[in-house]
Amino acid sequence: MLRVMAVTLPLALLACSADNATGQNAGATAGEKPFKTSVIADFTSPWAMTFLPDGRMLITEKAGEMILFDPKNGTKIPVAGIPKVDSAGQGALMDIVPSPTFAQDKKVYFSFSEAGQGDRAGGKGVALATGIFDQASDGTTRLADVKVIFRASDYVEGNGHYSGRIAFSPDGKYLFFTNGERQKLDPAQDPKSTLGKVLRLNLDGTPAAGNPLSAKGFNPAVWSYGHRNLLGIAFDKDGRLWEQEMGPQGGDEVNLIKPGLNYGWPKASNGSHYDGRDIPDHKPGDGYEAPKLWWNPVISPGGLIYYSGDLFPQWKGSLFIGGLSSQSLVRVKLDGDTASKADQWDMGARIREVEQGPDGALWLLEDGGKSQGRLLKLTPKA
Repeated sequence: MLRVMAVTLPLALLACSADNATGQNAGATAGEKPFKTSVIADFTSPWAMTFLPDGRMLITEKAGEMILFDPKNGTKIPVAGIPKVDSAGQGALMDIVPSPTFAQDKKVYFSFSEAGQGDRAGGKGVALATGIFDQASDGTTRLADVKVIFRASDYVEGNGHYSGRIAFSPDGKYLFFTNGERQKLDPAQDPKSTLGKVLRLNLDGTPAAGNPLSAKGFNPAVWSYGHRNLLGIAFDKDGRLWEQEMGPQGGDEVNLIKPGLNYGWPKASNGSHYDGRDIPDHKPGDGYEAPKLWWNPVISPGGLIYYSGDLFPQWKGSLFIGGLSSQSLVRVKLDGDTASKADQWDMGARIREVEQGPDGALWLLEDGGKSQGRLLKLTPKA
């Protein structure tokens, strides 16, 4: 997607002081990076990654491939059994997350964009599925017993803003799933639609009981609404749910997600429409929950993690965001329910995904640039 305000600025212009009240790229870091970057492997337009308990990784690629990757020896094994993916535009085989009970059941949850069938024919949407990770004695791998457990409502024309990010609640009882508004604007405010929403589901994909808006006539899966393109979602150590989403022309956001709240899109945004039409900025008393942080020029946020590792103790408790058009890694400092801009490092390529490794290293997936999509490992400088 063209992000017309996402220009690459000289580092001297990016290195401005932290400022919580403006949309500038506050806290951006110029000069030498405080970490060592190692190139581990190269993939074809990767989208997401996750670590398995044995240290191997599952990596998804845009066109619909899933790969089992061993970072110790570089072995790549295709994973069979993936449903047909419609990867046009922003479509992809998207997020991949092990079940909270993976050690016992080998179940993984994954999301993907698909063309509708039957009563959904003519439209496209994001689906959430499960499968059982199975590796045969000959080393081949597949997802067995694949089931689509949730589909967005509704499937519509177009190839954008699927979202499809997955996060489990800290107690492992619920699954939070993001549905983008598919570049259709109004569904984000439509109570019957799941588009432009954060959803809370049971682990079988059904709407969780007690969701805050069902009594008001909303789709029973809805947890919060008024969102645009939600490409990152993560819980912090105290159980707060953080989310980042792409704004339009300006106004990329980090939000603290609270049950039942309206986050404003497309009625309020700190950006403007691509054709130049104004959108009212967030302001106190407008009835919408304002973002904790916003960026203008945009960073085009990709993945999101909450960092809890010990390898970078100075960053423990931070959010890390991949920057697409900004070709950056962004750190956000958290203090309870407040957030502030901390660092923005120029990575020289679009960063699609960020993950924390078992030892606390930061892992990044490039989304084009110097390669089809390199896997990078960031470790402290000696």
